[in-house]
Amino acid sequence: MIGSPEAGNPTTAGLTALPKPHFVADAPHLQPNSRHHSIGGFWGHRNTLRSMAAPLFDLSDVHISTTDGIEIVKGVDLTVNAGEVHALMGPNGCGKSTLASALAGSPEYEITSGTVKLHGDDIADWDPDVRARAGVFLAFQYPQAIPGVSVRNFLQQAVQARTGDDVSTIEIYMALTEWMETLNMDTAFMDRFLNEGFSGGEKKRNEILQMALLKPEIAILDETDSGLDIDALRVVAEGVQAVRAKKTDLGVLVITHYQRLLNHLQPDVVHIMSEGKIVQTGGMELVETIEAEGFDSFVGAT
Repeated sequence: MIGSPEAGNPTTAGLTALPKPHFVADAPHLQPNSRHHSIGGFWGHRNTLRSMAAPLFDLSDVHISTTDGIEIVKGVDLTVNAGEVHALMGPNGCGKSTLASALAGSPEYEITSGTVKLHGDDIADWDPDVRARAGVFLAFQYPQAIPGVSVRNFLQQAVQARTGDDVSTIEIYMALTEWMETLNMDTAFMDRFLNEGFSGGEKKRNEILQMALLKPEIAILDETDSGLDIDALRVVAEGVQAVRAKKTDLGVLVITHYQRLLNHLQPDVVHIMSEGKIVQTGGMELVETIEAEGFDSFVGAT
């Protein structure tokens, strides 16, 4: 899960580094409990103090700048409710991947104003690993390799950090085997170093594999479809849908340029971003307009 933001060098965010299995004092609601849920015999914590009335994931007037003060995202409002799929589209350089990286806690960006709420808690000042344990997941546009760390070991530690529970080797093996079959991945990949020597399609499937085992609250997919052929795209899309079927309250924010992934996922809401702002919100009819006319009609819109 190490990747590159829209206009910068590779960055670490979310569970990219092996996450620490302890729970930090500034997020007391992220305490582990003993509840387990199915998939390979394990699964973990839910935020018992969350407000049931609050939206799953809510952005209000979010402004984001680089660390040297260049504002890229200039006031984004967006609400993803439990179980919804939202698509975020826009021309290159409009701020989509910057938004994704900042939401996951990339140190290359600063949320300068506005709120980012997960189940009613403002997470804008939380460290990346705290956000990840709370359930914010980012699938990177450019996943990079971590030599020396196998997929199996990475995910065992990541799941333990996310759930707050010990997870056995056999439980991880069973879960990996199940999901690798779903994602049409050779099970030998679980003992290979993370993304090392993987093709572009294998890296993207591995991102969905991580999402499947971590069961986030909100999954942000940053151009997961880029570089995929038709068959690999179908497998990845079916994998996302399989994760949603297992966790029906999962919220998904899909960042993409293209209609083909959205044809599989059928988003509930489509947002068009231009020059750092969301300029139009609607349904699949917006995707069809973009496919026919491009983004020109949305550039400069307010």
